[in-house]
Amino acid sequence: MDWSKLPDLLAVALLSCAFAAVAKRSQSPVSGIWLTGWVMIVLHFAAFIAAPLDAPWGLMATFIGFASLAWAGLLFTWASVPYRQESTNAWMLAILLAANTLYIGIIVMIPDAMWALVPAAILFGAVPLALTLIALPRFNHPLRWTLVALYSALSIFLLVFQHHPGNGADLALNAVFFTVFFTCCLHFWHAYRNPSAGAFITIAGFFAWASVFVVAPCIGFLWPQARVEREVWNLPKYIVAVGMILLQLEEQLEHNRHLALHDELTGLPNRRLFQDRLASALERARRSGSQTALLLIDLNEFKQVNDTVGHHIGDLLLKRVGNVFSGRVRRSDTVARTGGDEFSIILEEPTTREEAEKVGESLIRLLEKPFELEGHSVRVGASVGIAIFPNDAPAAESLRIAADLRMYKAKNTSRKMDLEEASPKSGSPKLQSIKPRRGLQLMD
Repeated sequence: MDWSKLPDLLAVALLSCAFAAVAKRSQSPVSGIWLTGWVMIVLHFAAFIAAPLDAPWGLMATFIGFASLAWAGLLFTWASVPYRQESTNAWMLAILLAANTLYIGIIVMIPDAMWALVPAAILFGAVPLALTLIALPRFNHPLRWTLVALYSALSIFLLVFQHHPGNGADLALNAVFFTVFFTCCLHFWHAYRNPSAGAFITIAGFFAWASVFVVAPCIGFLWPQARVEREVWNLPKYIVAVGMILLQLEEQLEHNRHLALHDELTGLPNRRLFQDRLASALERARRSGSQTALLLIDLNEFKQVNDTVGHHIGDLLLKRVGNVFSGRVRRSDTVARTGGDEFSIILEEPTTREEAEKVGESLIRLLEKPFELEGHSVRVGASVGIAIFPNDAPAAESLRIAADLRMYKAKNTSRKMDLEEASPKSGSPKLQSIKPRRGLQLMD
C-alpha cells in the first residue's frame, strides 16, 4: 500500500465535502454533476493507495485510479456543455466514457494485447465524428465540432505513438488525459466567460491540469535528473476545487440578489425593483419630454379561486397571468407583481393615452378565456387603472395613487354591475352568483 498518497486523499476528500456543503444550497443544475466528478477524484486517489499491491488487485486498483480520473474530467465537461438537453449529447458522453475506459483497460489490464490498441484508438475519433454527422441535419454547434477535432487529433496521435518502444503506453495515457482536461478547459471557458474570480480560477486550474500531462513527460525527457515533488502535479486539482466552490458561491449570491428584486413565485420584478424602474422611466420621460403610462391591474375574485380550488392552483394562476402579461408588452416595458393579486405595468416611450388604453383593454381580453390548471378550469377578470405621466401626476408616488384610485373605481363599478345582474327583477336584492367581470378606468 502506498500510504504517501493518503494526505492527497484526505485533502481532496475535505474539499469535496466543502463543495458538497456549498452545492447543497446551490440553485445550479450542474452542482450534482460536479459533485459526482469530485467523488471520482476521491476514488482516483483512494485507488492509487492500493496500486502497489500484487496482481490482480494492484492492476485493478491502477485501472480504477486512471478510469475514475478520466470519468471525472468527462463529467466536468458534460456539465459545462451549453446544449446538454440535446439528445445526442448523452450519447456522446456514453461514447467517450466507453472509449476512455476501454483504452485505459487495455493498457493497464492486458498490456500484452497491444494490437487491441489500434481499434480502440480509432474509436476515439471515428465514433464521435459519426455521431456528429448523423445529428448534423437537426443539430450543429461549434463546440461539438471542437470536441470532435480534439478527439480526432488524439486518435491520430495514439496511432502514431502508442507502440513507441519503451514509453509508448505512458505517452498514450498522457495524451488521453491531456485531451480530456483540455476539452474540459475549453468547455468551461465557453460556459463561464463572465469575468468572475470563480470562473478565472476554475478555467486556469483546468488548463494547468491538462498541462501537467505535457509538462511532466517533457521534464522527464529533457531533464531526467530534475526532481519535482508529486504535490506540484496535484496542485491543479485543488485549484479547480477552490474555483468551483467560488463559482457556486457566486451563483448563490447572484440568486439571492435576484430574489431581493424579483417575486419568487412569478419571477417578475417585485415592488422594490418596480419603484426603481418607475423612477428611472419618469426621469427619462422628463429629459425627452415624452409620456409614460402606469397600469395597475387587480385580479377580480382571486380570493374565490383560492377558496374553491386551493392556494396551489391560485399560485399557478398568478404565474400564468404573469406570463400572459409579459408576452403582451414590449421588452422595453416592465411588468411587475406588486401585491398578492396585483400587477403593475410601466409603458415607456413612445406611448400615448390611446396606446395605454389599448394595452389595458387587451390585457383584460386575455383573461376572458379560462385557464386550464392541473385539471381545473379557472377564470378570473381584471380591473385596470391607468395614469399618464406627466398629464395625470408629476411624480412617481402621485402617479401610482392616481392609477390605484382608478383601478379601485373600476373594480367597484364591476362589482356593482355584477350585483345588478345577479339580483332578481322583483323582491329584495339577493346575490345569485358572481362572475369575474373586466373593468377599465382611464380618467376621473
